[in-house]
Amino acid sequence: MITISVEPLTIHDYDDVMALWKESEGVGLSDADNRENILAYLDRNPGMSFLARDRKGVVIGAALCGHDGRRGYIHHLAVHPAHRRKGIGRDLVEKCLAALKDAGIRKCHIFIFNENQSGIGFWEKIGWESRFDLYIMSRTIP
Repeated sequence: MITISVEPLTIHDYDDVMALWKESEGVGLSDADNRENILAYLDRNPGMSFLARDRKGVVIGAALCGHDGRRGYIHHLAVHPAHRRKGIGRDLVEKCLAALKDAGIRKCHIFIFNENQSGIGFWEKIGWESRFDLYIMSRTIP
């Protein structure tokens, strides 16, 4: 049995977490995920993002979480393929939701690529519902 620890994600974990995100299918990264921006996000949302380590201290899961004062958001949830289906993703999500609840946030959103069927399946399995009444639009600010 593998021992897993779940702890707050800090900027000191950036390189290990970024490596996990880069190797995880369905995680969309951009220049918005550079060290400086992630540090700013963590500073604005202290104690809301989490990671999972195995007994050797290797990062095997991570979730970036925060809020805008009204709604919560979970970004980049990933668990290393060798450690999936062990409840790690669910544990990370529950930690994020508990932190949001403690901050008075009552609803959380996620964004999933349409083609990420395994990701959609995971979220549905843990009780999240698809929304079809919204259309997301984006714009890069020049």
